[in-house]
Amino acid sequence: MTTPNPTPTVADVRPLEPPPEPTSPNRGVLRVLPRTWVILTIASVAGLAMFFWPLFAAPEPEAMAHSADAPFIFIIAMPVILAIVLAELSSGGIDPKVLALLGVLSAVNAALRPLGAGTAGIETVFFMLVLAGRVFGPGFGFVMGTTSLFASALLTAGVGPWLPFQMVSSAWIGLGAGLLPRRVNGKAEIAMLAGYAVFSAYAFGFIMNMWFWPFTAGIDTQLSFVPGDPILENLHRFVIFTLTTSSFGWDTGRALTNLIAILLIGPAVLAVLRRASRRAAFDAPITFTPVGTRD
Repeated sequence: MTTPNPTPTVADVRPLEPPPEPTSPNRGVLRVLPRTWVILTIASVAGLAMFFWPLFAAPEPEAMAHSADAPFIFIIAMPVILAIVLAELSSGGIDPKVLALLGVLSAVNAALRPLGAGTAGIETVFFMLVLAGRVFGPGFGFVMGTTSLFASALLTAGVGPWLPFQMVSSAWIGLGAGLLPRRVNGKAEIAMLAGYAVFSAYAFGFIMNMWFWPFTAGIDTQLSFVPGDPILENLHRFVIFTLTTSSFGWDTGRALTNLIAILLIGPAVLAVLRRASRRAAFDAPITFTPVGTRD
């Protein structure tokens, strides 16, 4: 006499695959595929052209630099950012959780900016961008740089011809933070992020000066932009202009703000962001395991 096989229960069925490991603390949640790198490269080259075109095509002096072309630059810049998001959506590299996280962090960053409002160079908008780019990757940092600066401009009534240039510069800061070496941890990581934050503060001030310097530095002075002069000579005058105007004031204040913020609260913020990344399980694949079958 044979005993019929009982119906398998849930406990009798072994999972087809082992459970997914939690998200690596230094892995980006917005994966940058090769085609997205192409889009990022095009956006960066277009951004450099936005800043440095006066060195190659002599502009006419104006009271307000780029007052006419900034709206067109803004119209061109925003579709590029949207193209990055759409490319990731179509390739499965971004999901609603990432979009929600991007919105939350952009809103937080925008709310932090009025705390400094640029007074004496104090800027509270960049240290969070550096930390988020570090945790969530270069693609996330690039997009967050644009969205957070755009949101903060709306919040502080800071919409003007300078906004597209600020958005692109901030996108580069987030992108660079995501490209920092991944194997660095602990105190060495905080030191690396603090050093990058100081560097990015001066780099931001340097490149942002270029958006208005060819138009407002004056005429027939040692710091003036001279249309038609060799590029290296104009760049030499621009470096002197930056060093004697913003570097020892605004840029240093911005660098000190970033340095102090990352040293004091950087470890705690990194822990919170990484915990949010693990809890959201951005890398967890969705699988369907059969409960059981009848013989």
